[in-house]
Amino acid sequence: MAFINQKKKEVQVKIVYYGPGRGGKTTNLEYIYNKFNHRIKTEIVAIKTHGDRTLFFDFLPFNIGKIKGYDAKIQLYTVPGQVKYNATRSLVLRGVDGIVFVADAMTVRQDKNILSLENLRENLSLYKKSISKIPLVFQYNKMDLAEQGIPLLSYETLQQTLNSQLKVPAFQASALLGTNVVQTMKKIITMTLTSLQKELE
Repeated sequence: MAFINQKKKEVQVKIVYYGPGRGGKTTNLEYIYNKFNHRIKTEIVAIKTHGDRTLFFDFLPFNIGKIKGYDAKIQLYTVPGQVKYNATRSLVLRGVDGIVFVADAMTVRQDKNILSLENLRENLSLYKKSISKIPLVFQYNKMDLAEQGIPLLSYETLQQTLNSQLKVPAFQASALLGTNVVQTMKKIITMTLTSLQKELE
């Protein structure tokens, strides 16, 4: 459940970008930060570690709309993708309201996507949350690499292996070029705010 600050009349909404290592989670947030930095009051916080680009999170609130008369403040986080940082990943998921799963469209990363999605399912269950009930959007990233002749998984294959049961919205994207990055973010924010409104009723 989102954190409600009665004093400031604010609802803090936590959205986490999850997925395998080097799949494009940090690149998504960097693109969003650079595009909307005129609306963002805080610095982006990235802690780079040996072997992984982000250890803790990127933190990026900006105000968007109202829920039940409260201002909604969005906080975007990424988790480290590498397996050895699982404790950090599960910690970042504490209090999560919505998730973007950034899958790596490169053919060689198919197994890593599947393992990471399973890991998300397990880590959510630690907080008694279900992957099928939390607002979730898939982003199939690195679609631009097709032009370089790098073998990619098709949209249909990604849908079949990752989204055939969940059936949540999915976008083909390039975090590097910004293709569908904002659309992904807007979709998860809309879904999360709708879900929170229902909870608050």
